[in-house]
Amino acid sequence: MLTEQQSRKIFANRIVLAIMASNVLLQLGIWIRNFAILLYVTEITNNDPIYISLISVAEFAPIFIFSFIGGTFADRWKPKLTMVWCDFLSAVSIFVVLITLFYGSWYMIFLATLVSAILSQFSMPSAMRLFKQHVPGSELQSVMAMFQSLMAIFMVIGPVIGTLIYQKYGIYISIGIMGVMFLCSALVLLFLPKDIENEKNVQANFKQELIDGFKYVLSSRILKAMGIIFAVCGLAVGIVQPLAIFIAIENLGMTKEFLQWLLMASGIGMLLGGAIIFSLSKKISPQVLLMIGISVSMIGTIIIGYSTNVVLTIILQFINGLFLPCIQIGINTLILKNTETAFIGRVNGVLSPMFMGTMVIGMSISGMLKIPLTLSGIYLLSGVLFLIGVLFIIPILKLKEEPKLE
Repeated sequence: MLTEQQSRKIFANRIVLAIMASNVLLQLGIWIRNFAILLYVTEITNNDPIYISLISVAEFAPIFIFSFIGGTFADRWKPKLTMVWCDFLSAVSIFVVLITLFYGSWYMIFLATLVSAILSQFSMPSAMRLFKQHVPGSELQSVMAMFQSLMAIFMVIGPVIGTLIYQKYGIYISIGIMGVMFLCSALVLLFLPKDIENEKNVQANFKQELIDGFKYVLSSRILKAMGIIFAVCGLAVGIVQPLAIFIAIENLGMTKEFLQWLLMASGIGMLLGGAIIFSLSKKISPQVLLMIGISVSMIGTIIIGYSTNVVLTIILQFINGLFLPCIQIGINTLILKNTETAFIGRVNGVLSPMFMGTMVIGMSISGMLKIPLTLSGIYLLSGVLFLIGVLFIIPILKLKEEPKLE
């Protein structure tokens, strides 16, 4: 368990606090956006699963496409400057989308997600670089757990806030608030300390750096295994993520707004799970965390797909949320501990597309698969894919952190 002195050191870290404050603002804007767009599209398309799945595609397809180059550029650019500009440009693009919404088709709503998703692929690896530079290795897993807890808090309050704002103010105000949050995030990031000058030759060949990133991953047994696990789990998540609203509507016989309570149950679980892992982070290896998290997701996903009982489904959502931090903290810690600082962005740029690419594929076909396979059948398929992910974790369970020369 973390000592009081260790906790105080983490919370006194200027980089950690600034990025946390930025994430609070971004998470607020993103959750308002997500629920406003979901409810808006559900209403105007009469629960069409194809259009509903396209919402997720609009959010995650750019992540798959741009994470390759985003990570490489993040290794070349100054991280503070990159993060500030990305949030600022996201805010500008959101206000442009808002203006076009007044005069154009409702399809423009997808652009509110599209641009910010693209720019996030340049800013997220930059944040990871700052952590690697300024947070001691012994505290990385604890910091990841702390940020996971922050995300869990918004899993609890985000759906409620997003639903309330949309129902009271409508789509235009919701998108406008998102823009303000991104702008405020950019301002907060200005308080980060000055970037450390990169000693690497900035004129280095971009194509060669990208190739070096792939070679780096292929040279590491742990990182190679992570790529396969990412791909399988991405597909497992992708085929069910857009259909969660149908669990509320079809399996439970509730309205579409009931989805917020399912997500809230998951968020409460994430919050508790993140706190537990924050306490136990020094005692459990990231490989074990990852295996536990995926195993629980496998069982929970299958049962949720077949459950028609509201209480049982809510309990399962809570349990899934409780163990979700095991996956996310385990993944982030494995990457940070087994990657040199100079390669953090490129490793993210190689591994993230493995997850995002298969997830986008899953999202793209989930609406079409729903009719022939049924909702329960898709959730069963997702559970089988999680099982395959578990099997690939077993060989790396006993592997130690791979020594890297800085």
